[in-house]
Amino acid sequence: MLAKRIIPCLDIKDGQTVKGTNFMNLRHAGDPVELARAYSEQGADELVFLDITASFEGRKTFTELVKRIAANISIPFTVGGGINELGDVDRLLNAGADKISINSSAIRRPELIDEIAKHFGSQVCVLAVDAKQTEKDWWCYLNGGRVQTDKELYAWTAEAQERGAGEILFTSMNHDGVKNGYANEALSALSGQLSIPVIASGGAGCKEHFCDVFLQGKADAALAASVFHFGEIKIPELKSYLCVHGISMRLV
Repeated sequence: MLAKRIIPCLDIKDGQTVKGTNFMNLRHAGDPVELARAYSEQGADELVFLDITASFEGRKTFTELVKRIAANISIPFTVGGGINELGDVDRLLNAGADKISINSSAIRRPELIDEIAKHFGSQVCVLAVDAKQTEKDWWCYLNGGRVQTDKELYAWTAEAQERGAGEILFTSMNHDGVKNGYANEALSALSGQLSIPVIASGGAGCKEHFCDVFLQGKADAALAASVFHFGEIKIPELKSYLCVHGISMRLV
Protein backbone atom coordinates (compact mmCIF):
# COMPACT_ATOMS: atom_id res chain seq x y z
CA MET A 1 0.00 0.00 0.00
CA LEU A 2 1.37 3.40 -0.99
CA ALA A 3 1.92 5.78 1.91
CA LYS A 4 -0.59 8.61 2.16
CA ARG A 5 0.79 12.14 2.11
CA ILE A 6 0.35 15.11 4.46
CA ILE A 7 0.84 18.43 2.65
CA PRO A 8 0.88 21.85 4.31
CA CYS A 9 -0.20 24.67 1.99
CA LEU A 10 1.21 28.17 1.98
CA ASP A 11 -1.35 30.58 0.52
CA ILE A 12 0.70 33.66 -0.35
CA LYS A 13 -0.54 37.24 -0.75
CA ASP A 14 1.86 40.18 -0.96
CA GLY A 15 4.75 37.87 0.00
CA GLN A 16 3.15 36.70 3.25
CA THR A 17 1.25 33.55 4.25
CA VAL A 18 -2.48 34.13 4.71
CA LYS A 19 -5.53 31.99 5.48
CA GLY A 20 -9.24 32.66 5.13
CA THR A 21 -12.64 31.00 5.32
CA ASN A 22 -14.52 30.03 2.12
CA PHE A 23 -11.81 31.97 0.23
CA MET A 24 -12.72 35.20 2.11
CA ASN A 25 -11.56 37.18 5.20
CA LEU A 26 -7.85 36.52 4.84
CA ARG A 27 -5.62 36.83 7.91
CA HIS A 28 -1.85 36.81 8.28
CA ALA A 29 -0.38 33.39 9.17
CA GLY A 30 3.39 33.84 9.26
CA ASP A 31 6.58 34.12 7.24
CA PRO A 32 6.47 31.61 4.35
CA VAL A 33 10.17 30.72 4.46
CA GLU A 34 10.12 30.03 8.20
CA LEU A 35 6.92 27.99 7.91
CA ALA A 36 8.29 25.99 4.98
CA ARG A 37 11.50 25.14 6.83
CA ALA A 38 9.54 24.09 9.92
CA TYR A 39 7.22 21.83 7.94
CA SER A 40 10.13 20.18 6.14
CA GLU A 41 11.81 19.48 9.49
CA GLN A 42 8.56 18.19 11.07
CA GLY A 43 8.13 15.48 8.43
CA ALA A 44 5.63 16.95 5.97
CA ASP A 45 5.65 14.85 2.80
CA GLU A 46 5.38 17.76 0.41
CA LEU A 47 4.76 21.49 0.41
CA VAL A 48 2.39 23.51 -1.76
CA PHE A 49 2.89 27.24 -2.40
CA LEU A 50 -0.05 29.10 -4.00
CA ASP A 51 0.23 32.75 -4.95
CA ILE A 52 -3.51 33.18 -4.49
CA THR A 53 -3.96 36.58 -6.14
CA ALA A 54 -1.52 36.20 -9.06
CA SER A 55 -4.19 35.20 -11.59
CA PHE A 56 -6.68 37.80 -10.37
CA GLU A 57 -4.04 40.55 -10.43
CA GLY A 58 -2.59 39.36 -13.73
CA ARG A 59 1.02 38.98 -12.64
CA LYS A 60 3.63 36.28 -12.23
CA THR A 61 4.33 34.22 -9.12
CA PHE A 62 7.07 35.52 -6.80
CA THR A 63 10.10 33.78 -8.28
CA GLU A 64 12.54 35.04 -5.63
CA LEU A 65 10.32 33.80 -2.80
CA VAL A 66 10.12 30.39 -4.50
CA LYS A 67 13.94 30.29 -4.61
CA ARG A 68 14.21 31.16 -0.91
CA ILE A 69 11.70 28.50 0.11
CA ALA A 70 13.30 25.82 -2.09
CA ALA A 71 16.69 26.53 -0.51
CA ASN A 72 15.27 25.83 2.95
CA ILE A 73 13.39 22.56 2.43
CA SER A 74 14.22 18.97 1.51
CA ILE A 75 10.77 17.76 0.41
CA PRO A 76 8.91 17.97 -2.93
CA PHE A 77 7.62 21.47 -3.62
CA THR A 78 4.61 22.45 -5.76
CA VAL A 79 4.11 26.05 -6.86
CA GLY A 80 0.98 27.65 -8.35
CA GLY A 81 -0.43 31.04 -9.25
CA GLY A 82 -0.23 33.07 -12.44
CA ILE A 83 1.23 30.24 -14.56
CA ASN A 84 0.02 30.79 -18.11
CA GLU A 85 2.70 29.43 -20.44
CA LEU A 86 5.64 27.03 -20.67
CA GLY A 87 8.07 29.85 -19.90
CA ASP A 88 6.44 30.30 -16.49
CA VAL A 89 6.83 26.57 -15.76
CA ASP A 90 10.48 26.61 -16.81
CA ARG A 91 11.17 29.68 -14.63
CA LEU A 92 9.63 28.11 -11.53
CA LEU A 93 11.27 24.71 -12.01
CA ASN A 94 14.61 26.51 -12.32
CA ALA A 95 13.79 28.41 -9.12
CA GLY A 96 13.47 25.11 -7.25
CA ALA A 97 9.90 23.89 -7.70
CA ASP A 98 9.42 20.17 -8.32
CA LYS A 99 5.87 20.48 -9.63
CA ILE A 100 3.63 23.30 -10.78
CA SER A 101 -0.07 23.78 -10.15
CA ILE A 102 -2.36 25.35 -12.74
CA ASN A 103 -5.99 26.32 -12.31
CA SER A 104 -7.46 29.40 -14.01
CA SER A 105 -5.05 29.23 -16.95
CA ALA A 106 -5.98 25.60 -17.63
CA ILE A 107 -9.71 26.39 -17.59
CA ARG A 108 -9.16 29.23 -20.06
CA ARG A 109 -6.84 27.17 -22.28
CA PRO A 110 -6.96 23.42 -21.55
CA GLU A 111 -4.18 22.78 -24.10
CA LEU A 112 -1.74 24.13 -21.51
CA ILE A 113 -2.06 20.78 -19.68
CA ASP A 114 -1.02 18.89 -22.83
CA GLU A 115 1.91 21.25 -23.40
CA ILE A 116 3.27 20.94 -19.85
CA ALA A 117 2.90 17.15 -19.85
CA LYS A 118 4.65 16.89 -23.22
CA HIS A 119 7.55 19.22 -22.40
CA PHE A 120 8.16 18.45 -18.72
CA GLY A 121 6.30 15.19 -18.00
CA SER A 122 2.94 14.53 -16.37
CA GLN A 123 4.60 14.26 -12.96
CA VAL A 124 5.24 18.03 -13.07
CA CYS A 125 1.63 19.02 -13.83
CA VAL A 126 -0.85 19.32 -10.96
CA LEU A 127 -4.33 20.51 -11.91
CA ALA A 128 -5.81 22.54 -9.07
CA VAL A 129 -9.60 22.72 -9.02
CA ASP A 130 -11.58 25.15 -6.86
CA ALA A 131 -15.17 23.89 -6.93
CA LYS A 132 -18.41 24.78 -5.17
CA GLN A 133 -21.32 22.40 -4.70
CA THR A 134 -24.81 23.43 -5.76
CA GLU A 135 -28.01 21.42 -5.36
CA LYS A 136 -27.10 19.10 -8.23
CA ASP A 137 -23.49 19.59 -9.31
CA TRP A 138 -20.00 20.77 -8.41
CA TRP A 139 -18.98 23.80 -10.53
CA CYS A 140 -15.39 24.95 -10.99
CA TYR A 141 -14.26 28.52 -10.33
CA LEU A 142 -11.30 30.56 -11.51
CA ASN A 143 -9.37 33.62 -10.30
CA GLY A 144 -9.10 32.35 -6.73
CA GLY A 145 -12.77 31.40 -6.46
CA ARG A 146 -14.09 34.70 -7.82
CA VAL A 147 -15.62 33.58 -11.13
CA GLN A 148 -17.88 30.60 -11.77
CA THR A 149 -17.24 28.67 -14.98
CA ASP A 150 -19.22 26.15 -17.03
CA LYS A 151 -16.74 23.40 -16.06
CA GLU A 152 -18.27 20.61 -13.99
CA LEU A 153 -15.90 18.97 -11.48
CA TYR A 154 -16.02 15.35 -12.66
CA ALA A 155 -16.02 16.13 -16.37
CA TRP A 156 -13.18 18.65 -16.05
CA THR A 157 -10.90 16.42 -13.98
CA ALA A 158 -11.49 13.50 -16.36
CA GLU A 159 -10.50 15.74 -19.27
CA ALA A 160 -7.42 16.95 -17.40
CA GLN A 161 -6.29 13.38 -16.77
CA GLU A 162 -6.79 12.57 -20.45
CA ARG A 163 -4.69 15.59 -21.40
CA GLY A 164 -1.80 14.49 -19.18
CA ALA A 165 -2.24 16.02 -15.72
CA GLY A 166 -0.31 13.99 -13.15
CA GLU A 167 -2.38 14.85 -10.06
CA ILE A 168 -5.61 16.62 -9.12
CA LEU A 169 -5.65 19.07 -6.20
CA PHE A 170 -9.36 19.46 -5.38
CA THR A 171 -10.42 22.23 -3.02
CA SER A 172 -14.02 22.32 -1.89
CA MET A 173 -14.93 26.00 -1.57
CA ASN A 174 -17.88 24.98 0.62
CA HIS A 175 -15.50 23.37 3.12
CA ASP A 176 -12.51 25.73 2.91
CA GLY A 177 -11.46 27.07 6.32
CA VAL A 178 -14.66 25.88 8.01
CA LYS A 179 -12.88 22.98 9.76
CA ASN A 180 -15.85 20.61 9.59
CA GLY A 181 -14.09 17.93 7.55
CA TYR A 182 -13.27 17.36 3.90
CA ALA A 183 -15.74 16.81 1.03
CA ASN A 184 -15.36 13.04 1.37
CA GLU A 185 -18.28 11.99 -0.81
CA ALA A 186 -17.01 14.03 -3.77
CA LEU A 187 -13.43 12.95 -3.12
CA SER A 188 -14.40 9.28 -3.09
CA ALA A 189 -16.23 9.71 -6.38
CA LEU A 190 -13.21 11.51 -7.89
CA SER A 191 -10.80 8.83 -6.69
CA GLY A 192 -13.02 6.13 -8.13
CA GLN A 193 -13.20 7.89 -11.50
CA LEU A 194 -9.52 8.81 -11.91
CA SER A 195 -6.35 6.75 -12.12
CA ILE A 196 -4.09 9.65 -11.05
CA PRO A 197 -3.62 10.76 -7.42
CA VAL A 198 -6.19 13.05 -5.81
CA ILE A 199 -5.10 15.60 -3.20
CA ALA A 200 -7.89 16.70 -0.84
CA SER A 201 -8.09 20.33 0.25
CA GLY A 202 -10.57 22.30 2.32
CA GLY A 203 -12.06 21.42 5.69
CA ALA A 204 -9.38 20.02 8.01
CA GLY A 205 -10.11 20.86 11.63
CA CYS A 206 -8.93 17.87 13.68
CA LYS A 207 -6.98 14.62 13.36
CA GLU A 208 -10.17 12.64 12.78
CA HIS A 209 -10.83 14.61 9.59
CA PHE A 210 -7.54 13.36 8.12
CA CYS A 211 -8.45 9.80 9.03
CA ASP A 212 -11.84 10.23 7.35
CA VAL A 213 -10.42 11.76 4.17
CA PHE A 214 -8.16 8.74 3.64
CA LEU A 215 -10.61 6.03 4.66
CA GLN A 216 -13.90 7.53 3.41
CA GLY A 217 -12.68 10.03 0.81
CA LYS A 218 -10.09 7.60 -0.64
CA ALA A 219 -7.73 10.56 -1.12
CA ASP A 220 -4.05 9.95 -1.86
CA ALA A 221 -2.95 13.07 0.02
CA ALA A 222 -4.48 15.60 2.40
CA LEU A 223 -3.61 19.26 2.21
CA ALA A 224 -4.26 21.71 5.04
CA ALA A 225 -3.23 25.19 6.08
CA SER A 226 -4.55 26.90 9.20
CA VAL A 227 -4.49 23.84 11.49
CA PHE A 228 -0.75 23.62 10.78
CA HIS A 229 0.07 27.35 10.59
CA PHE A 230 -1.54 28.14 13.95
CA GLY A 231 -0.20 25.04 15.72
CA GLU A 232 -3.55 23.34 16.23
CA ILE A 233 -2.21 20.05 14.83
CA LYS A 234 1.44 18.97 14.87
CA ILE A 235 2.49 16.92 11.84
CA PRO A 236 4.47 14.23 13.76
CA GLU A 237 1.53 13.68 16.14
CA LEU A 238 -0.91 13.56 13.22
CA LYS A 239 1.14 10.93 11.40
CA SER A 240 1.44 8.78 14.52
CA TYR A 241 -2.33 9.02 15.01
CA LEU A 242 -2.99 7.97 11.42
CA CYS A 243 -0.59 5.03 11.68
CA VAL A 244 -2.44 3.77 14.75
CA HIS A 245 -5.63 3.85 12.66
CA GLY A 246 -4.09 1.66 9.96
CA ILE A 247 -3.19 4.38 7.46
CA SER A 248 0.24 3.99 5.86
CA MET A 249 2.47 7.02 6.54
CA ARG A 250 6.08 7.93 5.86
CA LEU A 251 7.63 8.59 9.25
CA VAL A 252 10.81 10.59 9.80
